Amino acid sequence: MTTTTILPPASRGAASGGFRIDPSRGERNARVSSEWFSRPDDERYLSLFDLHAATLARADRATARTVESRAIRVEASRDNAERLTLSVPGQNDPIAPTHWSFGQMCSLVGAPSSYLRNLPAPLAAINLQHGLLAHRTELVKTLETEDGRVELRAVTGPDYGRIGTMSWSARCARSPVTERVTPTGRYRASSTGPP
Repeated sequence: MTTTTILPPASRGAASGGFRIDPSRGERNARVSSEWFSRPDDERYLSLFDLHAATLARADRATARTVESRAIRVEASRDNAERLTLSVPGQNDPIAPTHWSFGQMCSLVGAPSSYLRNLPAPLAAINLQHGLLAHRTELVKTLETEDGRVELRAVTGPDYGRIGTMSWSARCARSPVTERVTPTGRYRASSTGPP
């Protein structure tokens, strides 16, 4: 079904007569819908305003610290062959690396992340720890978030300047016309602000 919606201008001084969506010029991509449904509940956002609120909350729970690469300890338990944790100076709780941060750690020591991801956690931990100890010592900046468990979200150089997701999500949310993606992959335009 093809639907074209023309919305009235948001204000009297608007530059155009509304916002027009022409579905015939695009395509319906079921991948958008399947990716949205496969995400955990805390990663599903129906609007930019929801995304912005979530990124602000995550930024409030985030900690960035600069440590020596040799000071990072990689740990794995025989009881759980799938779980790898890290110990970082200044953090008492074990840190679970994300897929992204694990790849960054592997890149830091020159190990192929795709190979280490397929190894049992104890064996991957031994290899990663060896790389951290044998590799030249350098300062790295870690970004950790806490939401029930401590998660390592990034490992970067010490001078890395971070622009938080909340910065660009706020800029997009302030846009005069905001598109919302529904779970079915359809788009709905809104020029009025938060739903």
